[in-house]
Amino acid sequence: MASVFSAIIDGQLPGRFVWEDDEFVAFLTIAPVTQGHTLVVPRKEIDQWQDVDPDTFARMTAVAQRIGQAVRAAWDAPRAGLLIAGLEVPHLHMHVFPAFHLGDFDISGADPEPSKESLDEAQAMIKQALRDLGYGANVPQ
Repeated sequence: MASVFSAIIDGQLPGRFVWEDDEFVAFLTIAPVTQGHTLVVPRKEIDQWQDVDPDTFARMTAVAQRIGQAVRAAWDAPRAGLLIAGLEVPHLHMHVFPAFHLGDFDISGADPEPSKESLDEAQAMIKQALRDLGYGANVPQ
């Protein structure tokens, strides 16, 4: 059975994408810990991060790093957080978010109902930051 992330990637469910390439996508989570909380997801369905081959994992981490640069710049955050949890959806994904304090790393405290306006604003901010950083080729329209 396809994961909810595969349905988002395939366009069967809506997603606010900020990055697309042949192997990975990044889109905003619907339950952010901070505004700008983004998920980096491989197009291929892989459940456990320890099961991905090292080269793919390195490329995925490089995408997460670029998203981290963008969210840090867009929100003038002191850090960009990076987490791999995997309990919510059985499809490998990295959580990348602007981090202002240690509590931001507690994804159990995520906002279950962010406003559409907040998500739209975050998407626009990340996309612009990615373009400013020179990654415009991977920013979807």
